[in-house]
Amino acid sequence: MQALYYAARGNLRWLLHLHPEWSQSQLAQALGMSRSWVSKWIKRLRSASPDDEQVLQGLSRAPKHPPERLDARVIDRILEIRDQPPEGLGRTPGPKAILYYLPRDESLQKAGVRLPRSTRTIHRIVCEQGRICHQLPMLGDPQERPESMQHWQLDFKDASTVPADPQGKQQHVVETLNVIDVGTSVLLAAHVAPDFTAETALGALAQTFQQHGLPHSIRLDRDPRWVGAPQGSDFPSAVLRFCRSLGIGVLVCDPHHPQQNGWVERSHRSYGQECLDRYRPTTVEEVRQVTETFVEHSNWQRPQEACGLWQSTPTGGAPRVTSITTGA
Repeated sequence: MQALYYAARGNLRWLLHLHPEWSQSQLAQALGMSRSWVSKWIKRLRSASPDDEQVLQGLSRAPKHPPERLDARVIDRILEIRDQPPEGLGRTPGPKAILYYLPRDESLQKAGVRLPRSTRTIHRIVCEQGRICHQLPMLGDPQERPESMQHWQLDFKDASTVPADPQGKQQHVVETLNVIDVGTSVLLAAHVAPDFTAETALGALAQTFQQHGLPHSIRLDRDPRWVGAPQGSDFPSAVLRFCRSLGIGVLVCDPHHPQQNGWVERSHRSYGQECLDRYRPTTVEEVRQVTETFVEHSNWQRPQEACGLWQSTPTGGAPRVTSITTGA
């Protein structure tokens, strides 16, 4: 960009030499620049000698006079307000609160020192003095991939684009039950239904077992449709008793730990961004149609993030990319 402006200034000087009779509008049209730009640079070029090349470089936008440094007493008072909040504040003051209390300090008023006028300056000071520590990015612990078709994760995804009945109590109008194989990240099943209950969820799970075989274990969240309620008469739930009778281990996520179900949660993000948010289906049939297309694309075309190795899908066919770290 600087080279383009340098060439435009040189062309302007050359046109002024060749056509001194041209108006500023004609020069601007010939150069493809604005009239105000031409007017500004005509003044600068005429104030310099004809062979001065330095004038074509332009002027630096850096401040010619850096701002005066803050007095050490101001910095000490900022840190004191941060470390010992004024009475009645009841919390550690941030830059905005410090900027409020700083001009009210009588000692600084008597000294007549310059005070900062921006919260950005106060934020820089408290950061430099170690009062605000920037957190390092959280990295997930690497996990080895289990064998394919041995460990599954299940969870419901709400299709929120389907409008709910304003007179009804049911908020989750349409949901998708996604089943992910941890070993391959293959989306084994995506059951769409408007009325998932403990009974229909068990039926969808049994259908997946019948189609793909029995895994070694499955992982669920603490949805009552999966685990039931301790105060209910049907406890443990039918899903837990059904899996136990088949010799399938059931792992239930701890409360408020969705990362334990990370593979299906990651699939939900792609499902939401690339399918539901994109096509915005409004009926059950539309949700089923777009979901079938997404499953086909996810299993056979879409490469996984954080690629670690290639391996074939459990149902055969073209290889797909899988990852050996959590969150792929």
